[in-house]
Formats: sequence, C-alpha cells, structure tokens
Amino acid sequence: MRWRAAAAAVLLLLLVGARAHVAPLRAQGAAEAPASRPAFPELVEIPGGPFVMGADPSADPMAFDNERWSPSQGTGMVDVPTFYLARHEVTVAQFAAFARASSWRVDPQALAGPPAHPVVFVSWPDALAYCRWLEGELKRAPEVPGRVRQLLAEGWRVTLPSEAEWEKAARGTDGRRYPWGSEPRRDRANYQNQGTAPVGTYPCPECAHGLADMSGNVWEWTSSPYQPYPYDASDDRANLDADALWVMRGGSFGDPARQVRTPARGAADPGARRAFIGFRVALVKR
Repeated sequence: MRWRAAAAAVLLLLLVGARAHVAPLRAQGAAEAPASRPAFPELVEIPGGPFVMGADPSADPMAFDNERWSPSQGTGMVDVPTFYLARHEVTVAQFAAFARASSWRVDPQALAGPPAHPVVFVSWPDALAYCRWLEGELKRAPEVPGRVRQLLAEGWRVTLPSEAEWEKAARGTDGRRYPWGSEPRRDRANYQNQGTAPVGTYPCPECAHGLADMSGNVWEWTSSPYQPYPYDASDDRANLDADALWVMRGGSFGDPARQVRTPARGAADPGARRAFIGFRVALVKR
C-alpha cells in the first residue's frame, strides 16, 4: 500500500516528540480561561482556491522528507473548495456534553482535564462520533446561525478536515511555515511546554483566518489516511481495508518548533488515545 513506504518516517516523527508528552495537562505559565467555550463551535469560512502544499527540504532546513511533493518537486499546488473550520480545538467541556448525551464509550481520561482545555485521549473513531453527534445537534438547535443551518440542509457535513483543508487553513495562500509567518514564536503557540493550555490562550493576530492553536497545544486528527505525496483527494478513501494510519497535524505542547510548522505531518493508528492528540471540526461539502 502507498502509505507503507513512508510509515516509518511518520512514526519516527511521533516518537521524537512522545518523550515530552507525559506532563500534566496544563501549559507552563498559561492562565486558566475563566469559562469553557460554548457547546457549539465558532465556524470560520476558509475561501476556496489553490494554495501551496508541502515543503522542500532544500529550501526549508526543518522540513521532513515526507513533506516533499515528489522526487523532482518540493511543493505542489492544491485547489481546495470553500469549507468552514472551527476557530478552536474541541474542548473537554464540549466533548463532555457529547459523552453525557450519547452512549459512545469514551476514555475517562478524556473528561478529566480542565473544561476549557482541548480534549485529549480521543481516538479517530471518537472524533468522528463527536462530529456525527454535533451535526445532529446543530440541525436541531434554534440558536445555530442561519448560514450554518442552511448549509446543513443543503447536505454539508460536520466532520474532520482533510489533510489539505487543514494545511490551507493553517498557512493561508502565501506558503508560510507557521500560521503567523516564517519564524517560530513562543508567544504565538503552545509548544516546547509542559502541558495543554486553554484553547485560544495564545493570541495570533497574524494567523490566517484568525484560527487559534493551529500550531501546538495538541496534534489534530484529520479525515485523511496517511499516504505519500503528491496529495490527491480522490484517493483519500483508497485501500482503507488495510491497517491505515491517519494523518494528524499541528504538533503539540511538548514538540519542538520543527514539528509545529504548517506542513509538518504526523500519523497514528486510528485507535490511539494519547495525552497529546485532540481534534477540531470542519463543515464541508463532500
């Protein structure tokens, strides 16, 4: 299968950061948010169009080999239709509402963190189950914005973003290495730290689309199985009968600057539940 050829590199990427991921679920020096985020996510429109995906190790010394588009090409252009992405990662409080309202069996550790922090110890199926539940809630709740209600009525779905959707939302259309620009900044994201921070703790006025925590805090599940580049949305559902790994993006609180870059790719077994893996939701037409 295509993913097997580079799976070892992706797993190595996770193992490099895993040694730091045993700390309490609170960022060092970060203030606790006064209240948890509302039950419904704030969805931000990401306009459709092309963007630069991937990274060329010859141009970016921090790029991993699995970010290279092809043996002869460092990056590629991908055209992504308009979609919506949650401004924040799903919080413990939001996930707890799902756990109370459904019969889905969640890891007790997922509900043990502070309410305003990103939920962790969630598997890929856990994240998708939350998305299905949230879609139903959004369709029924009277306070949901009319635009969201209209899109759901037209067949749009609440799910995880694809790998390409996530990267476009994080880096914009100018090929930036981090959501805020070309250089790492400890005041813009929660990385090289001791634990998670409340979502939205780190201001990032330069970040594309005003999204929070697209670097650091927690790795975020996507809907894409791990496959070598070039990225092709049409084969995202190919060979899923194999033991596929699923792409995660963004890096986590314990990772170095190299792993919280916008093109950095991680992957894990879909059943993995770890203290550094969370997710955010998307509203898409697919």
